[in-house]
Amino acid sequence: MTATTIAIGTTAAVISLFCWYLFLGGVVRMFRTIKLGQKVDSSRFWPVLPRLGTMIKEFIAHTRMVKFRTVGWAHWLVMIGFMGGALLWFEAYGQSINPEFHWPLFGDTFAWHLWDELLGIGTVVGIMVLIVIRQLNHPRVPERISRFSGSRFGAAYFVEAVVLLEGLGMILVKASKIATYHHSNAYSDFFTMQVAKILPESPTLVSIFAVIKLMSGMVWLAVVGLNTDWGVAWHRFSAFFNIYFKREADGGVALGAAKPMMSQGKVLDMETADPDVDAFGAGKIEDFSWKGWLDFSTCTECGRCQSQCPAWNTGKPLSPKLLIMSLRDHGNAKAPYLMAGGRKDMGGDEVGLVDADGNVLEDKLNAIPEAARAEASRKLVGESKGRLGGGEGLESADGEFDPEALGAVIDTETLWSCTTCGACVEQCPVDIEHVDHILDMRRYQVLIESDFPTELAGMFKNLENKGNPWGQNASARTAWIDEMDIEIPVFGKDVESFEGFEYLFWVGCAGAYEDRAKKTTKAVAELLDMAAVNFMVLGEGETCTGDSARRAGNEFLFQMLAQQNIEMLGEVFSTAPEQRKKVVVTCAHCFNALGNEYPQLGAKYEVVHHTQLLNRLVREKRLVPVAPLGEGVTYHDPCYLGRHNKVYDAPRELMGAAGSTLTEMPRHGERSMCCGAGGARMWMEEQIGKRINLDRVDEALDTLGDTTGDQVKKVATGCPFCRVMLTDGVTARTSGTESEGKVEVVDVAQLLLDSVKRGSTEVKLGGRFLGPRPSAPEPEPEPEPEKVPAAAAAAATATTEAAPKPKVGLGMKGGKKPGAAAKTAAPAEAPAEAPAEKKPASKGFGMKGGKKPGAAAAAPAAASAPAEAPAEAPAEKKPASKGFGMKGGAKRPGAASKPAATAAPAPAEAESSEAVKAEAPAAEKPAKAKGFGMAAGKRPGQKTATPNAAAADAGVTAPAESKVAEAESAPDAAPTVDTESATATAATGTAAATEEKPAKAKGFGMAAGKKRPGGIGKAAPKPAAEAPAAEAPAPAAPEAEAPAEETEATPAAEAPAAEAPAETNGAEVPAPSSNGSGDARTIAETGASKAKGFGIAAGKKRPGHQ
Repeated sequence: MTATTIAIGTTAAVISLFCWYLFLGGVVRMFRTIKLGQKVDSSRFWPVLPRLGTMIKEFIAHTRMVKFRTVGWAHWLVMIGFMGGALLWFEAYGQSINPEFHWPLFGDTFAWHLWDELLGIGTVVGIMVLIVIRQLNHPRVPERISRFSGSRFGAAYFVEAVVLLEGLGMILVKASKIATYHHSNAYSDFFTMQVAKILPESPTLVSIFAVIKLMSGMVWLAVVGLNTDWGVAWHRFSAFFNIYFKREADGGVALGAAKPMMSQGKVLDMETADPDVDAFGAGKIEDFSWKGWLDFSTCTECGRCQSQCPAWNTGKPLSPKLLIMSLRDHGNAKAPYLMAGGRKDMGGDEVGLVDADGNVLEDKLNAIPEAARAEASRKLVGESKGRLGGGEGLESADGEFDPEALGAVIDTETLWSCTTCGACVEQCPVDIEHVDHILDMRRYQVLIESDFPTELAGMFKNLENKGNPWGQNASARTAWIDEMDIEIPVFGKDVESFEGFEYLFWVGCAGAYEDRAKKTTKAVAELLDMAAVNFMVLGEGETCTGDSARRAGNEFLFQMLAQQNIEMLGEVFSTAPEQRKKVVVTCAHCFNALGNEYPQLGAKYEVVHHTQLLNRLVREKRLVPVAPLGEGVTYHDPCYLGRHNKVYDAPRELMGAAGSTLTEMPRHGERSMCCGAGGARMWMEEQIGKRINLDRVDEALDTLGDTTGDQVKKVATGCPFCRVMLTDGVTARTSGTESEGKVEVVDVAQLLLDSVKRGSTEVKLGGRFLGPRPSAPEPEPEPEPEKVPAAAAAAATATTEAAPKPKVGLGMKGGKKPGAAAKTAAPAEAPAEAPAEKKPASKGFGMKGGKKPGAAAAAPAAASAPAEAPAEAPAEKKPASKGFGMKGGAKRPGAASKPAATAAPAPAEAESSEAVKAEAPAAEKPAKAKGFGMAAGKRPGQKTATPNAAAADAGVTAPAESKVAEAESAPDAAPTVDTESATATAATGTAAATEEKPAKAKGFGMAAGKKRPGGIGKAAPKPAAEAPAAEAPAPAAPEAEAPAEETEATPAAEAPAAEAPAETNGAEVPAPSSNGSGDARTIAETGASKAKGFGIAAGKKRPGHQ
């Protein structure tokens, strides 16, 4: 210690006191400024331990910074050098006076010297890397590519210089001490020993280096204290608080659910909120919460958010970084006015600094700096005339603080350019909640100012009036069901309870109305059906979840739609326990709203995205995909599925299972580029810059490579909004080029469905699959029917007693909708003398009173009387079952089986001429079966025509069914007639026509009395004794009176059941097992050929094929 070192050290200490004063003054001002924001809810403070854990983890592990790898480790070195070097920095106070000074106890230990060595080296290396990176990314040319565009380089250069000096100070002080006092260790001083070799032996030099180290920090304190808007410096302190008070207590980023609209720390109830008292969003800077102000002050201007923003990267005026900087600058400039008590109403009049009579207190107002008063007059959102996004400098051209000349803080185009994709929030290293602040400003513009893009007015109106943004009628929500070949129960129509179902399939507005999205809906429904997942839909009871309304700022409309849906879902799940309230959705926006935002309103459900559920089904082997040969696919991560909800793996695993060769785009996963549809941008036009969807499609096409070959390349996604935007982009980019038609945008579910169908050799329908299984044992012969008096037999033959009803379609008796109670027709004894009128031919799936899925149940049919079989007729041999081998009385999967009906003996006089004459007139050319072979067919989902009263009272029909007729693939019914006299007219022609050319099997080729998939079969009836092969069963008698609603004639004449279809080759086929349980029901066939597909005979056409 010398006089010189004492003088140097004392001077430095005095200067440091002034610097500390300036710094502490800045801390107080910043604290008071942040307090100007509104209160936050108490959840921001609790629970303490998890929040502390998140803060420590993000600080020590640098989990947010490592997203940029090089910058991550370099910044970590600088951060450790600053925080860990604090003790070394304070040590400089003593070293500036006494060069030999060190901390007592630990200051001369090996560990301390090693720590000093590593901190010095790490700080210098880290800051040098950051300096180089900043220069390499300097926004010289072109400006928008740089993430530092708009950042304040003066502040950044100052901070970098100070950090470099601090690091060099650590190294030089230690090296000069080694050079002067010769105390060193080759392990703890490995670098400074080398530096010491070039330094002189001088105690004064040690003090000078100590002062440099000390004063670098002191100057930093002073300058930063005077500039509280230097986030690049202040984030060293404020970041800890910003991380602790982040929105999500579990450490997640502020994505997923939007922040509720709040005022004074309380969530606003739109029914009781008062716009004169409560803040509806943010219309002024003071409407933001203090956490918002803390966000503004913490921004480091690093530009990571800007580099990922789809709006900024396509030439829009929005930069999340510049927006936050503008709010920070405006808040700091307006703070003196607000601290003085100033406040303006919505009309811009002063209401804060006024006396009891409402007169403005001019003296107090004039005491406020002019710049602060000018800032107080600026609109928060409007036409901005200053620098892009507000930026630095609030002066007009003449240097005066003119709010009119400066314009609004945030430009209107800037505010509405946001897609709420969340890329900014995901990338921010200090957990700034950009999207929440943008939504708050939008809420004020919509709810208070009614100032929003004109395109949104139509969307709001459609949502209010129609419950969907397309403005379609609710009745069209189930139109896609009509195009399906499976039964899809609709709540309120087909089923009244969630009992027996596993999932509610939330279709969504896009999935119900938009043609491209409907393909996804149908693919998911078919896959769930194949995997035997019991699900139902809401149909017309579904309403838009309100996602677009909320992102557009219309919080009132969102809550209205949400409450409507919550009420409907409450009715659906009224009897379901909490753990069974399961919803599967295809729309990423619905997925986010139902799963994350509805709980804010008190409704909690287990919501899964369809890619998650399908991936689970594949893992459980309930869906077995087969890989194609080299299918090129790239995947677009939907923002509201990926970033907002962290679902990245399920879609990729599904594509892998489906055999797709996935090539990732450069921007994928959490850095995925938005498609441009989020934030209600789906309903707005892009007027500025490049269209976002085109930018994303360009990236996809570059990733796919050559798209002019024969193979169709695919862009897969998992959101209907993304699909619409990407499809439009692909069309725009490939139209008129060699790539036109060579690139297809599909949903992941479609890829899986194609793959499952590719390898499927079994028939799947109704959640059950039909494939090979061991043959059922031969049924025991049925005892001969009892003889009846000949007179009765003659009477039965002479009359128009109803012949057995040929079964069509699924051959279901009394088919009922899934979940509905079984219909019970009371059997009635018919007088023997009464002629039984002909039963109308089966239609659709061959269901008695069959109805479409979703239609109301048909009225019970008239009671039928069993017909006595004549004694002389030997029973015919039971033929092989065909089609699905289903018995009548089919029930929905999971329902209890109906009691098996007793089979009546077949009429013996089947070949009587009278019965043949009773045949309806046959057309010269029988009508060819259409589609699924449905007579006067209706599409699944259409309402069943209700028979008129005359048809209902047409007479007593006989339930007795010929064993041969059960086995036959049911032909189409003959054209109906209105009078019995018509029966004799064409009897001869009918017989001839049917003998020459038998009618082909229609529908699914199912024998009568067979049961539908999932139903518990009735006991197999015992076969009757063999009948002569030449004998044929009686053709169907004509329908007494056609239903009034039927306008189409039923297809051509019934073929004699005795003429077996050629594909059976006369082979005996064992009857299907009667137990009907399990998922692996099979049709075991013997003979030359097996039933394929839907059990359609050889030579028949598949449904839908020409």
